[in-house]
Amino acid sequence: MQEQKQRIFRSLRLPFKFMVILWGVFMVEAFANLDFGAYGVYPREVFGLRGILFAPVIHDDFRHLLSNSAPVFVLSSIIMYFYRRVAVRSMIMIYLLTGFAVWLFARNVFHIGASGVVYGLLSFVFWSGIFRRSLKSIILALIVTVLYSGYLGGILPNQEGISWESHLLGALVGVFTAYWYKEEIEADEHPQPPSWEGENNEASYFLDRDVFDKTRTEREMDAGER
Repeated sequence: MQEQKQRIFRSLRLPFKFMVILWGVFMVEAFANLDFGAYGVYPREVFGLRGILFAPVIHDDFRHLLSNSAPVFVLSSIIMYFYRRVAVRSMIMIYLLTGFAVWLFARNVFHIGASGVVYGLLSFVFWSGIFRRSLKSIILALIVTVLYSGYLGGILPNQEGISWESHLLGALVGVFTAYWYKEEIEADEHPQPPSWEGENNEASYFLDRDVFDKTRTEREMDAGER
């Protein structure tokens, strides 16, 4: 039980730190009457590259921040807990590649907010279930599908005031990341041998397990030796 609590605590630690950064940046912006929007991703301009690092922690208003905070925290905690081997690497990949893809392909406006990362994390969990095909990953894929099925409409184009490109590109990056790490499975994802395959069960069989692989002469010789 103590070990389980420690694992849960470790899984929540990084998502919590990221929440502190998100809310800290917003508070500084709000109370100092600043506008960090110019630090977002601006596609195909050199100065817009800084947004790859900064855009996900910048939000337009409190509603924007609140709508991204819960899914980022929940999804990143799920990945940290269930995909410990690749959690940090996969989230860094999603964070950076989503911003870079937006810089390459999105409209020429400033793109801010963590929603692209949200779609990347969501897509990663779902497609990990498809690629890994372990019982755990499939169940997690079904859970996020039920919880976040409403997000599907966010990838549709021509939504005023919404960076739908970030959503779409983040989702595609999530697919790529899930595929990239699909072979690095967790200890609890290794297939378990059937219970009847135990090492000490040989005596419980009525016939030798290789009886049909032997010739008649070999079976007679075995019987004579006994």
